[in-house]
Amino acid sequence: MERAREIERSLQRKFRKTIMNRFVMALNEYALISPGDKIACCISGGKDSMLMAKLFQEIKRHNKFPFEVEFLVMDPGYTPENRRRIEENLALLDIPATIFETHIFTHVDAVTENPCYLCARQRRGWLYKKAQERGCNKIALGHHYDDVIETILMGMLYGGQAQTMMPKLHSQNFEGMELIRPLYFVREADILHWCRYNELTFLDCACRMTERRAGEDVGKRQEIKHLLEHLRQNNPQVDANIFNSVVGVNLETVISYRKGEQTWHFLDQYDTKKEENS
Repeated sequence: MERAREIERSLQRKFRKTIMNRFVMALNEYALISPGDKIACCISGGKDSMLMAKLFQEIKRHNKFPFEVEFLVMDPGYTPENRRRIEENLALLDIPATIFETHIFTHVDAVTENPCYLCARQRRGWLYKKAQERGCNKIALGHHYDDVIETILMGMLYGGQAQTMMPKLHSQNFEGMELIRPLYFVREADILHWCRYNELTFLDCACRMTERRAGEDVGKRQEIKHLLEHLRQNNPQVDANIFNSVVGVNLETVISYRKGEQTWHFLDQYDTKKEENS
């Protein structure tokens, strides 16, 4: 218990500016929590979701309006060693989580095309289902600022589209459920600093496929990480610039955009604007 209190104090003091304040800023900026919410804080066993759980505990102690938090851990088929590490970290951090089991790794193991996408989709579906069963109206995932800018670049370079990872989303398949990302403004480097400072070791990637391909750069996201590392050497502001590119979008300077089923093209009003300016 004393070890857990030391880790909590590090968030209140040493990491207050870089982590705690940014966590609260995202909650306020994007209205991620409302009075009466019951939030399922989804813990994968990695550093991001474990930190998110501790941050929720901290704001719950000082919350200005009533809301509830449930801590959920889904075991998609972890090895006994990885399952044990998650349980040990939960005990160390004093996080009272409920663990439930699925067989997602077994189902995805034989898939050769887009297994990571299928795995992520199935995991999210199970989290929504279990959270809803427990009376929650929101699930919280541990995606951070670096995940956001990497997603922007991946969409542009590999998907041919301008899009980002949104701070919150309404579920399309689970009525009344929402997904929120409270670490939206927290940098991965600061999360790693918090881990090293407190001498914490979490799961990196417990996927069976990744374990089989250890030492390789798996997936496009790793390529994007390397690209960003290179770009930062000449432009330390590159991360903020990428993020701001989807914050202050001027729709009059894009060729076309889509909203729902409708598509707007700049030629639709091109001649009309000419007449208005003449």
